[in-house]
Amino acid sequence: MKIVDLIRQKKSLILQKWFRQLLETYPPETARFLLKEKDKFANPVGNSIYEGMEGLLEQLITGMDKERLYAFVEQMIKIRAVQEFTPSQAIGFVFKLKHIVREELALQSGQVTCREMLAFEDKIDEISLLLFDLYAECRERVCQIRIDEMKNRTHRVVQRINMLVGYDGEKPEQDL
Repeated sequence: MKIVDLIRQKKSLILQKWFRQLLETYPPETARFLLKEKDKFANPVGNSIYEGMEGLLEQLITGMDKERLYAFVEQMIKIRAVQEFTPSQAIGFVFKLKHIVREELALQSGQVTCREMLAFEDKIDEISLLLFDLYAECRERVCQIRIDEMKNRTHRVVQRINMLVGYDGEKPEQDL
């Protein structure tokens, strides 16, 4: 039996363990809420993260279609990028999947070759690089939004000051 078949059989258990480990990166109250609230409208963050992880795992099993993979993880990484995680905290969850899969497939060690396991883990490493690039891109956008907002605020303050002192933007005449 191939590793992907074994993972497919244990997919929901692997996904649940993986999601719980990701939740450990959040404060306990937040983690409890993200885990218990199943309504996607009441818990859009938890729902997006879970769906992203589910899609990522599915891509590992069925094949690596980068466009589909990107679609699954984009929202999840955007969320992690605005939550002020460090890069390692934001994408570190993907590496935990290696340990969970090893743990779940330990009893089938005779059915999984070392080569298959290494190939599977190489895919995870490849995904982690994609996630890192996506995280960096999202953080750049967040920083640019902050810079633009600061510029807008400063411009509005200058406009108000100019209105108060009656400055119309023309250079004052100089006495010669």
